[in-house]
Amino acid sequence: MRQEYGLAINLGGTIIPTGVSIYLLFKAPLLPTLLATTLIILICKFLTRPVPGRGLAIPMIIPPVLATAFALLLGGDFAPQVAYISGVLGTLIGGDLLNLGRAQKLGAGIASIGGDGVFDGIFLVGIFSVVLTAISPPFSILW
Repeated sequence: MRQEYGLAINLGGTIIPTGVSIYLLFKAPLLPTLLATTLIILICKFLTRPVPGRGLAIPMIIPPVLATAFALLLGGDFAPQVAYISGVLGTLIGGDLLNLGRAQKLGAGIASIGGDGVFDGIFLVGIFSVVLTAISPPFSILW
């Protein structure tokens, strides 16, 4: 018996946040952004779990808190941009894209990028970034 799988891409959890991240990439320093994003990718890759009936899920508070912490340490005056970019792209790549094979094993038939399991974390990344913009501390390790 052959099972077919589909791939859904969430507008609010993938397309829009990725577009904003690409826009912000031109306004943020590359090295701190890549370093923070890589760290989030690795963490999300190993924290994401397949949940029957829901898909791939990650504790929703982990990506925004860690993205904010890494951005404060690495981003300097660009901490809000670094937090947003690393939180969104790190969660999508590490949480969803690198775990698609695990999602297929659930047998749901459709894997969702930026869907219910990671959408909350991506949404919170935006909120944390806005708050970070408001308080934007003047310190950094690398800049």
